[in-house]
Amino acid sequence: MQEDRWEREALKDVALAAIQEQRRSRRWTIFFRLVILAYITLFVLFSPACQFGERGAVGRHTAVVDVTGPIMPESQASAERVIRGLQAAFRAPDVAGVVIRIDSPGGSPVQAGRINDEIVRLRGQYPDIPVYAVVEDMCASGAYYIAVAAEQIYVDKASMVGSIGAVMSTFGFTEALDKLGVERRLYTAGEQKGFLDPFLPASEQDERHVQSMLDEIYLQFVDVVRDGRGDRLPEDADVFNGLIWTGERSIELGLADELGSTEFVAREVIGAPELVDYTPRLDFFSQFAERIGASAGARIAAFLGGEGVSPSF
Repeated sequence: MQEDRWEREALKDVALAAIQEQRRSRRWTIFFRLVILAYITLFVLFSPACQFGERGAVGRHTAVVDVTGPIMPESQASAERVIRGLQAAFRAPDVAGVVIRIDSPGGSPVQAGRINDEIVRLRGQYPDIPVYAVVEDMCASGAYYIAVAAEQIYVDKASMVGSIGAVMSTFGFTEALDKLGVERRLYTAGEQKGFLDPFLPASEQDERHVQSMLDEIYLQFVDVVRDGRGDRLPEDADVFNGLIWTGERSIELGLADELGSTEFVAREVIGAPELVDYTPRLDFFSQFAERIGASAGARIAAFLGGEGVSPSF
């Protein structure tokens, strides 16, 4: 009996210890969840990346609008977001000039075209407010399409500038399907609705049509660059071949004007060293979604071809 009592007491102690351990674990789990929630809340409320510019400046200043990252819908460099920042910058009281600060590899021709058009429109509406493009690491393709709308383009000597051209890519998986023994079944209404399907052999008609589209978009790009750069672009300049150049070389080729940073342009060119950022920022959750690949579906579609493929600068 005494031995049975001892076993019961031992089992009771083990059970109580397990319960206490579970309670402690639950408390720590709740604590860490609250800490993480508090951190996210503070980040959302106070992070500069989640605010619409630095509104603290008073008096005469230089407005800054960023074009950062891929130029595409719902991104930090989408036409909707950049245009909203440009409009706020030009309308702001005491603004002496606008700097479009660019660090982008390019992107959608449509998005870049909308931004270019808006810069041209705002320059006409506010002729007394100069606008300059300042290149940081990269100003390629669609980003350069935007830059040529500015009065002058400033670069760092090591910036990457150019890539004037249009590109469209896809893949073909016809042989892979054969090896796997998979039969492709595609039902369409419309003779060319299966155009560029990656699981069907590419036809000469498809390739001619794609090349025709790219040529048309490319010529639009060339016209915009010639209009924006004017006689600063030598007639014989071989800059429309899709290559990129260093900032120093881009000045020699007429693609850019001078070396200079945002601070240099604000201080020495505009004469208003105080900088105010008018770039509308993505909220925390949008930034997080963008970083982890919220557009994964579009990327997969672009990889596979078909409906997800579109020309880009």
